[in-house]
Amino acid sequence: MSNYIVFDRARLANYIREHKLTTPCYIYDSTLLEDTFASAKKALDKNFKNAEIHYAIKANHHLKIVNIAKKYGMGIDCVSGGEIRRALEQNVDPQHIVFAGVGKADWEIELAIDNDIFAFNSESLEEIEVISQIASSKNKQVNICLRVNPNIDAQTHHYISTGQFDDKFGIAFIDVLKWLKNDFQNFDNINIIGLHYHVGSQILNYQVFQSLAITTNEHIKLLKQNDIDIEHINFGGGLGIDYQNPHQNPIVDFDNYFARFREFFEYCDDVKLHFELGRSLVGQSGVLVSQVLFNKVTQDTHFAIIDAGMTELIRPALYQAQHKIEALIDESVDEKQHYHIVGPICESSDVFAKYYQLPKIKRGDLLAIYSAGAYGKVLASEYNLRPTVQEYFI
Repeated sequence: MSNYIVFDRARLANYIREHKLTTPCYIYDSTLLEDTFASAKKALDKNFKNAEIHYAIKANHHLKIVNIAKKYGMGIDCVSGGEIRRALEQNVDPQHIVFAGVGKADWEIELAIDNDIFAFNSESLEEIEVISQIASSKNKQVNICLRVNPNIDAQTHHYISTGQFDDKFGIAFIDVLKWLKNDFQNFDNINIIGLHYHVGSQILNYQVFQSLAITTNEHIKLLKQNDIDIEHINFGGGLGIDYQNPHQNPIVDFDNYFARFREFFEYCDDVKLHFELGRSLVGQSGVLVSQVLFNKVTQDTHFAIIDAGMTELIRPALYQAQHKIEALIDESVDEKQHYHIVGPICESSDVFAKYYQLPKIKRGDLLAIYSAGAYGKVLASEYNLRPTVQEYFI
């Protein structure tokens, strides 16, 4: 029996039936959430004297999760005005809010400036000019970290790679250096306080983080050679989770992650470090529970048609993501079957898995789709006029 209800099939099924929850629905394990945030904070404090985690709210913006992040002394990493509002509404200290994103609208920039957030992570030189103009009109000083595109292969799905030159994110360091040397002095109302990086998402090869640390060393050395000092380095996030074995690895190895930066980044004691973790904090805590609507056999293909679809969890359709799936039925069922597990949406891409082995299932059986706590509900849609999927914390 697992300590976490999301990984205990019998307890999870009983809870759903006892509380008459309508499927599909998201179930979050509050204990696992707390344990994960606590583990990350403990590992951060073990490895660094001056560092901060900003929870990447885009992974899951539920109020309860924002408040857990705040409880463990974390700031918030935002990529929209709506996310800034969510953080402010939950009384997150604006001085622990950072704002990234390649396309910041004027109203979003104004919102951030009016509320005195800690820093913008700016992704283009023209963006800096616009921020400066708006800040000047309000007679305010604004902190900016320049998002550098380090041209590092994150070894992840190309849709969530963000640190190579053909990705839309960040500024090439050569352009950053040129701008700081030649143009920065023309902007009186902005403070360039540091550099920001984020090379991708769902990164499992820790060598990528080692490479990022080493590349950042070189950038700082070049800045120092040009008499440019910075106070902050934001390494972004990207730490992945184990989608294949969530039961065995419910909490990622945060200590190993932070230790890579401690070992290979040469300026840990000279600057304040920032990390933007999202998926690794919330991904394993959530499970999407669905009910089998029909079994269908076409030639030799067995389909399990379930009531969850790409409208509830789009990751398999969008990224070809593979989630572990289990039937919440009696473990004594010996007969196995390979299924195409598909949703009800009128799209051929509405497929969770193909040739996936499960115990033989029937109409009304419950399926658990694991590792759905990040980029699940936040990416849900009303396509086909589907009702909004509900979320429950237990």
